[in-house]
Amino acid sequence: MEKVVTSDQFAEALNYATELHRRQIRKGSSIPYITHLMGVAWLVVEYGGDEQQIIAALLHDGPEDQGGQPILDEIQRRFGERVASMVAGCTDTLEDPKPPWRPRKEAYISRLATESVETRLVSAADKLCNAQSIRRDMGRMGDLVFA
Repeated sequence: MEKVVTSDQFAEALNYATELHRRQIRKGSSIPYITHLMGVAWLVVEYGGDEQQIIAALLHDGPEDQGGQPILDEIQRRFGERVASMVAGCTDTLEDPKPPWRPRKEAYISRLATESVETRLVSAADKLCNAQSIRRDMGRMGDLVFA
């Protein structure tokens, strides 16, 4: 029998993620950003993640995109150290403005090797969800997707 996530903490995380990203859309589209977070959470479920990993999947872009360290601190306060640790592990920067893309991503990839297996599952789900979106967008936009 498959486990079903129905806790109040999961509902709170979904609501919080929706609030954090309410004005954000997916790049090159009019699709609400929350759909990406839900897609990452779904992939975590598909690959056997537990509820805390699913919650981290919903919140993984909060600090990076919506306020840095104060958002990470709020995630820790509301959802605990384990979720906050996974979110921090999936975050490539807390700085605003963000450092240049390539060195930031290279540093993230190097650091990822030292992260926990549970954090790497959330990160891999994020990367897979992004790759799926790029593949879909290439059919619609061609190489402009990389602009």
